[in-house]
Amino acid sequence: MAKPDPALRDGARYRFRHEITSRFSDMDSNRHINNVAIATMLEDARVRFGQATGINEVMDGGLRPMVASVGIEYLAQGHFPHPVSAFVATEDVGRSSWRVVQFLAQEGQPISFARSVLVCTDGLRSAPMPQAFRDSLMEWALK
Repeated sequence: MAKPDPALRDGARYRFRHEITSRFSDMDSNRHINNVAIATMLEDARVRFGQATGINEVMDGGLRPMVASVGIEYLAQGHFPHPVSAFVATEDVGRSSWRVVQFLAQEGQPISFARSVLVCTDGLRSAPMPQAFRDSLMEWALK
């Protein structure tokens, strides 16, 4: 994956922001936040974004989201003990899937970028998203 367009590293374009506390255990032997901790922070922000979109209220009747892919770009080192700001937005919405973009920043400096594809499933295969959820995702679209 190529480095993201600089416009995708502008927090003002994202409708969702979440602050994450870095932990001492997030550091690796090089004294920066390791890639597994970054992936966990992205996951946490993606789940909280899902809650903000109302996913739990509209994904009923046996429907549930499933992560189909995640691509992460590491842009700069992050350091303990500084907090991490997570920015999340919907980039594209289809019939049964949607794409989310995220970036993490620390002290105003982007440290990672991710693009994920999520799929609405019936537990076995993809299923059309309820219109109410599709509408909610559009409200959280990248500005």
